[in-house]
Amino acid sequence: MPYIVIKPNTLKKNDLIADSKSILVVITLLFSGVLFAQNQPITSYEQNEFWKNVQFGGGIGLNFGSGYTEISVAPSAIYNVNETVAIGTALQFGFISSKNHYTSFIYGGSVIGLINPIPQIQFSVELEELRVNTDYQLIGANLSDNYWNTGLFLGAGYRTGNVTIGARYDVLHDPNKSVYNEAFMPFIRVYF
Repeated sequence: MPYIVIKPNTLKKNDLIADSKSILVVITLLFSGVLFAQNQPITSYEQNEFWKNVQFGGGIGLNFGSGYTEISVAPSAIYNVNETVAIGTALQFGFISSKNHYTSFIYGGSVIGLINPIPQIQFSVELEELRVNTDYQLIGANLSDNYWNTGLFLGAGYRTGNVTIGARYDVLHDPNKSVYNEAFMPFIRVYF
């Protein structure tokens, strides 16, 4: 479950954000270049072949409690380059509210690379960039905190069919600044 912390602006954070945005742009351009680098017009047969290698998935999260609400939606898609490698992208939208404390909107995206050295094992690398907009309701004053959060997740899991169960670790995790409570997170990944 994500949490939000008011944090001071530092030059290191700004440098990391600029670097991570640059990395995200470069990775996106590389992936789009691989997918669209053809000199000849695409025939309908080639279009059908492309879509045969695309899988869609994502996640939906709902969490309700006494005065607490969390809703998240994260659609994603991957392109299977071959039986071993897949690349993809995801979007993420979230709303968190703790009555009389804070309201937070989170949105962003990620790029992901998946490697299956054998059909049952899957390794993943995911670069995630999230925008966090939080309004705090405090006695005597209200505060807002808006910032970018970058995560670089390395993961491994057991794969059976379209489902992978595993864990991922955010190597950029900072407990005072991260959107997530922990750097280590279990996951269930499903693509159809």
